[in-house]
Amino acid sequence: MRTMANRHRKHPENQPGRYYVDESCIASKFCVATAARNFVMVGDHAVVIQQPGSAEEEVEVREALAGCPVNAIGDDRES
Repeated sequence: MRTMANRHRKHPENQPGRYYVDESCIASKFCVATAARNFVMVGDHAVVIQQPGSAEEEVEVREALAGCPVNAIGDDRES
């Protein structure tokens, strides 16, 4: 069973919206490599810098969420 990111442990640098990165991020940079328009590294963790604004970005963010090695990316619609 996939563990979910915790919305109560979101990094404060995340842009408001559906997707976020929580405190369990280990800075693998997978999300930044997969969806560079939407994720950025801030110190020792990633954050959502921009919520998806197109279908293409939505697909990339979903790929990042699915591939995060520690399930640190959350989707408020799935919680």
